[in-house]
Amino acid sequence: MINIGYKLIFKVPYILLVLLLLQISSCTGKVKEKSINDNAKKEVSNEPLIIKQNTIFPQIHTNLNGMVRQFVRIFHQDRKGNYWFGTNGDGIIRYDGQTLEKITIAGVSSHIRVLEIKEDKTGNVWFGTSDGLIKYDGKKFRTFSKKEGLLGENEEIWGLTIDKNGLIWVGSIGGVSHFDGEKFIPFSLPYSMVKNPEHKLSDKLVKKIIEDKRGTIWLVTDGNGIFKYNKGEFTHLTTKHGLTDNNTADILEDSQGNIWIGTYYGGASKFDGKTFTNFTKDGIIEGIETYNFYEDSKGDVWFTAEGYGVYRYDGVNFTQYTTKNGLTTNVVQSIFEDNKGQLWFGTWQGICIFDGEKFVNAKDIEPWTN
Repeated sequence: MINIGYKLIFKVPYILLVLLLLQISSCTGKVKEKSINDNAKKEVSNEPLIIKQNTIFPQIHTNLNGMVRQFVRIFHQDRKGNYWFGTNGDGIIRYDGQTLEKITIAGVSSHIRVLEIKEDKTGNVWFGTSDGLIKYDGKKFRTFSKKEGLLGENEEIWGLTIDKNGLIWVGSIGGVSHFDGEKFIPFSLPYSMVKNPEHKLSDKLVKKIIEDKRGTIWLVTDGNGIFKYNKGEFTHLTTKHGLTDNNTADILEDSQGNIWIGTYYGGASKFDGKTFTNFTKDGIIEGIETYNFYEDSKGDVWFTAEGYGVYRYDGVNFTQYTTKNGLTTNVVQSIFEDNKGQLWFGTWQGICIFDGEKFVNAKDIEPWTN
């Protein structure tokens, strides 16, 4: 199953499709809604609203009191300690240490997908969503989209990063932009296309953007390999240069300076600046669809392989974790480490935390998630 916004439209494993059709369940959640016009003060609120939401699969692990119907796509903990949960179709959820609440923003759908969350040097939290770019300055939310020059027919943002100079890079359905705080400024990639590209959403989409330690920007395209950009010069990386697949899905630079690349059809590889090591094609790991790369505070690199659970690389060996280790499913959608050193995992069947040996229901460690 391809990890894109329209999760159920594209390739879905047969067993998941059967579960989808046969195992629809409902759950009751308490949701406290917060308006864009509310300030950061604690609310002396009414009782939380009681709502019923259908979930795609039975929730074996916590789904944040019924607020997550599908899965958490992205986690973030800001410098104040607030937990942010970016969902696939249920908007933004926050826990501030006292209240777990679903955030509502005037003029923004409550069913937006949140694809990226970044925090800048001054503590602003930025959300790349299906409704454009959203900024939270600690008091209020503000949205930026077509009106401010966002490229494309729709307002969906996939790639989002903030470079060392504070410049915001945005990858949307319509192409790449720089955002100066008020408007989007188009940034053109070279017109260089692989033979017979397989675009999932758009030939202009950049799904992931990172800046490495040397200041090079890496732009992961939709079916056209990867572009590197540094000081006005571009390098186009494709299967001709060692990529396992031009349909790249994810990218990470680890603390050693290695670039990890996940793909839709070629598995996982590592680039040390000179050589690609193709772990899947070399038979070291299983799973051709890999993404959600994350390096923890110990320097271990984690990632997911669709249908094969989660892998951890400790610098020497890979360890595979599956339902045998407590996962409710071998399809994991997100990985995150909080400031306590706890590793969180978002799945179609709820949120779990890795206790060092196995995966347990997040509510058993953090009761506020129930």
